[in-house]
Amino acid sequence: MTYTTLLFDVRDGIAVITVNRPDKLNALNTQVITDLGQAVDQVRRSPDIKGAILTGAGPKSFVAGADISGFQGLQAVSARQMSARGSGIFRSIERSGKPWIAAINGFALGGGCELAMACHIRVASENAKFGQPEVKLGIPPGYGGTIRLPRLIGKGRAIELLTTGAMIDAQEAYRIGLVNHVYPADQLMAEAEKLLRTILGNAPLAVAACIELANIQDGMQLDDALAFESGLFGGLFGTEDATEGAKAFLEKRPPKFTGK
Repeated sequence: MTYTTLLFDVRDGIAVITVNRPDKLNALNTQVITDLGQAVDQVRRSPDIKGAILTGAGPKSFVAGADISGFQGLQAVSARQMSARGSGIFRSIERSGKPWIAAINGFALGGGCELAMACHIRVASENAKFGQPEVKLGIPPGYGGTIRLPRLIGKGRAIELLTTGAMIDAQEAYRIGLVNHVYPADQLMAEAEKLLRTILGNAPLAVAACIELANIQDGMQLDDALAFESGLFGGLFGTEDATEGAKAFLEKRPPKFTGK
């Protein structure tokens, strides 16, 4: 598949997806959103792809928000449609059974921060910056920022960042739980790949179940969430991977998982 605004490279089961508009600090526009939707589908459909790393081109920016020039002429209905379309694509990343890691190499502002939050895990370079500055434009975030940020860092901190539009650095993002790890810029991609390969060394169905369970409990009563977990736990006992995992443990050898 050919992309206009993305670089898409598959290396030994890992898709490395790079938003490639460095002259615009990789800002999101309609074409980027379209390309991202197609990339998500390609990751989902391809049996050769086990997980994905999402990053931005150049040394300055992951995704520095939305391309504001695209806001010209938007009215209430068209703006809502734009928000719903992007939000749906970001949700498809979040709901993917294959793990996605955001490797945040610079500015992750507005829609860029929202895109990073839609990924399952976030790692950042030391020069990364984060923020939701939409209130400075007279609007709230439109791609899930007001929903995911409180769930990741807590309601009080999230409301402060959302209402002030403040920008924070990578170390503060790590301190408040917005990112999982911070690395020197020249080590970021290697560390992201190392982390993803650790995940991919485990049983694919079990990894997918963990992601689903972490997502499904939002909005569920505790008893319902626990019952759903028990159901998936029991269901996976009937898989070949579960048999292989127990057998390998008892035989003190690495397991050979097949995703069945």
